[in-house]
Amino acid sequence: MAYPDSLLSDGELVVVHKHPHWKTLVAPVLAFLLLVGAGLYLAGLVSDLSWHVAGWIGLGALGGLLVVWLSLVPLVRWRTTHFVVTTQRVMYREGVLSRSGIDIPMSRINSVRFQHGLIDRVFGCGTLVIESASDEPIEFDDIPHVEQVHSLLYREVNDNPDDDFYPHAGHQPRRS
Repeated sequence: MAYPDSLLSDGELVVVHKHPHWKTLVAPVLAFLLLVGAGLYLAGLVSDLSWHVAGWIGLGALGGLLVVWLSLVPLVRWRTTHFVVTTQRVMYREGVLSRSGIDIPMSRINSVRFQHGLIDRVFGCGTLVIESASDEPIEFDDIPHVEQVHSLLYREVNDNPDDDFYPHAGHQPRRS
């Protein structure tokens, strides 16, 4: 799903648009499977009782609430979290009912680094750390293909013609 063009400035293009890595959905999927299995087992136990209809209704209501809380909410949260690199800035948006976000202009980024442990390397994700003009570095966890995003973001920062460190980026030295 492309990031909405209406939220971009004139001439701004999306370079990378990512959701958190799918590994963040492993626990909600396992919770769903366990809840369904436990619900079916308990429904079988309740069916032998004289008040089985009320038991099924109670189990269904409790199971439904648990499925929404432990599986559906994390799925929607994952789907509504966006890490976007454009030609002008890095954007991070998250939230369902109340949204929050941060924008870091490319010209304000001082350094970009990544880190990932063994599990993250196996899954192909990691943490992207961006140091900008602010006091502390900002960490973005569970970025898929973090090394590629790091490399691409580094190129975007260094190719920026408005960068103070490269005032003559378009100027080629003359060869003698």
